[in-house]
Amino acid sequence: MSSVSVIISTYNQPEWLTKALWGFEGQTYKEFDIIIADDGSTEATRQVVQKFQQKNTLNITHVWQEDDGFQKTKILNKAIKATQAAYLIFTDGDCIPRFDLVEKHLEMRKKGCFLSGGYYKLPKELSAKISEEDIHAKKCFDATWLVEHGLKKSFKLNKLTATGAKAAFLNWITPTKATWDGNNASGWRKDIITVNGFDERMQYGGEDRELGERLMNLGIKPVQARYSLVTMHLDHAQGYVKEEMIVKNNKIRKQTKTTKSTWTPFGLDTKEE
Repeated sequence: MSSVSVIISTYNQPEWLTKALWGFEGQTYKEFDIIIADDGSTEATRQVVQKFQQKNTLNITHVWQEDDGFQKTKILNKAIKATQAAYLIFTDGDCIPRFDLVEKHLEMRKKGCFLSGGYYKLPKELSAKISEEDIHAKKCFDATWLVEHGLKKSFKLNKLTATGAKAAFLNWITPTKATWDGNNASGWRKDIITVNGFDERMQYGGEDRELGERLMNLGIKPVQARYSLVTMHLDHAQGYVKEEMIVKNNKIRKQTKTTKSTWTPFGLDTKEE
C-alpha cells in the first residue's frame, strides 16, 4: 500500500488530463497511487486513463459517476473512500505537477496541519503547445523556456524559480492566506474523515475552501506553501459556472465560519437514497 494517494479531479478534459498524467510519470518520488475522480466524463477520458493503466508506469484507479452537472464534491468523496494511504494530495486534471510535487508535499507534511500549494496559470496558446517531451524534459517548468515561448514576465515567475530559503521566505511574506485550494492541497486522511469530507450540497465556488475551513475549525493549521508546491494550470473555459451555485456556497461557508463547524452531515457518510 502506498503511503500517499494523489486524487485528481477531472471532467471532459482528456487532453489536459493526459498532460497532468505525463507530469506524474516524471515525479522524483515514485511510491504513490492515483485516484482519478471523474465527474461524469465521456468515453474519451476513460480511454486516456486506460492507456496510462496499460503503460503500467502509474498505479491508477478510475472512480467515475454519471454526469449530473457540476458535482465535484460528490466524486471527491467517492475518491477519498477509494484511498487507503494515510496522506492525500488533491489536484485537478488541468494542472501539470512540477516534477517534485509529490516529494515536496511529503517533505513538508506535518501532523495537525494541511498544506496549501500554488499554481502558475498558463495562457491558452501555451497550454496547448506543451508536449510530452516538454514535460518529461522539465522544460515547461523553466521560466526562461516559458518566456521564450510567449509567456509575459511577472513576479509570479518566482513560483517557478524560487527554491530552498527563497521559496520559504516568499511563502512567509505572501499576503495570500493559506486555504484549501483543490488544485494543489494535501492533508492527513484521518483529518479529512474527521470533518466528514466535502459538503455534497456545494457545487462550484469555494467548495474546496469550505473543507479547509472545517479543518481549521477543528484546529488543523493551514501551512502556506505556494512557492514550494507548484503546478502549471492549463487554460480552459468554465462553462459549468453558474451564479446561483456561488451564492448558495457562500451561504454554506458563512454558516461554517459562524458556527465554527467541524462536521458536515452532507459529506462522506451521506447515505444513498
